[in-house]
Amino acid sequence: MNKKPVIGGIILVAIVIAIVFGAQINPDNPENAETNNSEVWSMRIAGPEFDDISTHSANIGVLEKGNYEISFVPMGDSPEQLNINISSKFGKIFSEQFFLDRDLVDTGISKYYTWEYLGEKYIIIPETGKYEIEINREGNLKGSVSISITKIIASI
Repeated sequence: MNKKPVIGGIILVAIVIAIVFGAQINPDNPENAETNNSEVWSMRIAGPEFDDISTHSANIGVLEKGNYEISFVPMGDSPEQLNINISSKFGKIFSEQFFLDRDLVDTGISKYYTWEYLGEKYIIIPETGKYEIEINREGNLKGSVSISITKIIASI
């Protein structure tokens, strides 16, 4: 008797069982908008029109009650410090100082830098309403940075 069809059948059955079992363990569909975090606001501070302006204010718009995360895309010439305040008609709900951290990564083959703003990045919006953001940059105002706010959708 030829063993190849028997081994092939066993492998095929194992693959089908793994697919069915995996679908039952993780039924979330990544294309389902309710399970994905979604960006609700972003701003890029870059270019000569921003060089001499340290404080920027903007309307975020209506935010729903819930949890949010503030994110940055810094580069080597980004401002050394960002002071961010978020407020509504009820007052200030978030205030944080972020400091630019530069790390040298040495892989043995190459060396490069990574940049990250350190500080509390999670925001709790207490109730649905209109919100505003104020960004105060310090140090290296000619550097660029992108800032975004993302709603965190919890899934159980």
